[in-house]
Amino acid sequence: MNNYLAVDIGASSGRLVSATLQGDQLHLQELHRFNNSFTEKDGHDYWNIDELLNEIIQGLQKAKQKGIHSCTLGIDTWAVDYVLLDQKGNRIHEVYAYRDARTLHAPDRLHQLISREAVYEKTGIQELNFNTLYQLFVHDREQLAQADKILMVPDYLYYRLTGIMINEMTNASTMQLLNVNSREFDEDLLSLLQLRRNQFSELAEPGRVLGSLLPELVQKYDLPDCQIILAPTHDTASAVAGVPSQREEPWAYISSGTWSLLGMERSEALNTKAAMQANYTNEWGAYGTYRFLKNIMGLWMIQEVRREGGSAHSFAELAELASAEAPFVSLVLCNQSSFLNPDSMTVEIQRFCEETGQPIPRTPGSLARCIFDSLALSYRDALHELQCLTDETITRLHIVGGGANNELLCQLTADLLGIEVQAGPSESTAIGNIVVQLISSGVLEDLKAAGRTIARSFPTRLYEPQSVEDVQDLLGRWEHLKIQATSSIHISQ
Repeated sequence: MNNYLAVDIGASSGRLVSATLQGDQLHLQELHRFNNSFTEKDGHDYWNIDELLNEIIQGLQKAKQKGIHSCTLGIDTWAVDYVLLDQKGNRIHEVYAYRDARTLHAPDRLHQLISREAVYEKTGIQELNFNTLYQLFVHDREQLAQADKILMVPDYLYYRLTGIMINEMTNASTMQLLNVNSREFDEDLLSLLQLRRNQFSELAEPGRVLGSLLPELVQKYDLPDCQIILAPTHDTASAVAGVPSQREEPWAYISSGTWSLLGMERSEALNTKAAMQANYTNEWGAYGTYRFLKNIMGLWMIQEVRREGGSAHSFAELAELASAEAPFVSLVLCNQSSFLNPDSMTVEIQRFCEETGQPIPRTPGSLARCIFDSLALSYRDALHELQCLTDETITRLHIVGGGANNELLCQLTADLLGIEVQAGPSESTAIGNIVVQLISSGVLEDLKAAGRTIARSFPTRLYEPQSVEDVQDLLGRWEHLKIQATSSIHISQ
């Protein structure tokens, strides 16, 4: 069997990718692409989970039509969102989207019952108001009591394809319910939520073979003979597995997509008080690793600005327009909660600039420039924190995912961080999904071997740091902006 399929679903799109290993190189082919978004209903934001399953089946049908009769298959998606099932395995409720406003003040309410320090010491997971812990805390208690099983989104998709219920570890860790010491669900946190351990399934490691597609699906839809393998189901975990590193020199990564996840791969958690104060997280990775990283708002901002502009410009055109603008004229703090899911991202950026006394960006180019400059400065802050917390000197930063194609942002990142940036591959999430299938199938030995194969198979681009004019003045402005923001009622967290 030499066809390996990855279902890779993000917050804005999904696709099914086929891979073959030809000699010592991987070759990818996109078989099916589809849109994904949450929709508003009765004042809340929900995912169309059934449509995602339909899209996977359509992708498998296309694979069969292209001559793929046998394959392995892995699934990765975004994190933190969950599905409630009754005793018959039927869905109890619509699937909330993490950007839904119901959890806006949930952390403050929950931490009246247990301290932030205690939760971080247990889980090592950064506080984000949309974490599953806070989502479940505000969920209707009666519905939670009715739930026989609670699955994460990719767990549910695996269940619908195989009939097997698991909680895959990389995504389960983002729930902020797993204890880093016991590597199990934390009983104190479950008790706080009035939940039981048996409402969750077995914690399963990436690389586990789940079995075959349900025969009734194969017969009804004429699907290939698929052996289902657990990929790292959190897309960031797959993206990190898809970094072209041999995991030797001190290196860091940015998984750059809707979110920017900047961090390091570690063999143990770092859940110190300093890490908590810096809001760093210890998400579980493939093969016993931890992803010590920070969430930064990411390309969601430019995606929304583009959408609000009627998609008149491609992302490449927006980057080109931004390159023609003067640098660092207007800056925003990307991780302000006001940018999480505003009514209008464009208006919110302009409002922030106005209230902090900066020029207001009004054109597509100036808006894009504001976002890219601000992201690069945010990356600088995060890398500085990362090096201080880990006592490591990072010699290379890998940027993978869609943001690896943004030459302006990659160069800005190299310049402001003062280190070498290796950009690519942009398909790292699908690649990481697939290399875990290859390791599970015995084709590759481990992640080091996978890194060598990825480096041989996909082109990357190296960005050397260049000097930034008046950099000290720029950094002084940036620090002042952060002080301004924390003292402003409107734009504070």
